[in-house]
Amino acid sequence: MTYELLTALVGFALVTVITPGPNNLMLMASGANFGFQRTLPHMLGIGLGFPLMVFCVGIGVMHLFDLWPQSYMILKVFSVAYLLYLAWKIAHAAPPEKGQAGGRPLTFLQSAAFQWVNPKAWSMALSAITLYATGRDLPAVLWVAGVYICVSFISTTGWTVLGQQMRRLLKNPRRLQVFNWAMAILLVATLVPVLLH
Repeated sequence: MTYELLTALVGFALVTVITPGPNNLMLMASGANFGFQRTLPHMLGIGLGFPLMVFCVGIGVMHLFDLWPQSYMILKVFSVAYLLYLAWKIAHAAPPEKGQAGGRPLTFLQSAAFQWVNPKAWSMALSAITLYATGRDLPAVLWVAGVYICVSFISTTGWTVLGQQMRRLLKNPRRLQVFNWAMAILLVATLVPVLLH
């Protein structure tokens, strides 16, 4: 991979992971509700789970959609249903002082598995492989996945810290409830492009 192509890939990856989407909204909500330390498994699940998905897409999963176009519709339906479920859970999250008993942040495996039903993750993975690993050769696919591992650290940390900092403003249960409902509504809003496409 040339220096110019790598620079373009890093810029593309950084922009795609740092912009609001289901992962980042859930990290901010988790940071606000559970704090940074309890959100670490969720952060790692995204930071390693998404690059693994990119790798799998690059080495052959893209062909599934070509061979069986109905699989894309099945994925879309499952993704929408799961995101609506997660939005409901965020809207009804317990206040921080009750968080230990009444709620849990996503685990490493849950957040890694979530990448496979996250519409933004699919769009990012398909675009990254199409643009930066056009031949789908193993070294190029590994470069794309590796860059996403690096830039995911910036994004997951930033969004979780933002949520954690908001936690001070959200000590009032009413404010926290409004925040959680706002995050749930924004999460549902991320489905609009999927439903219109």
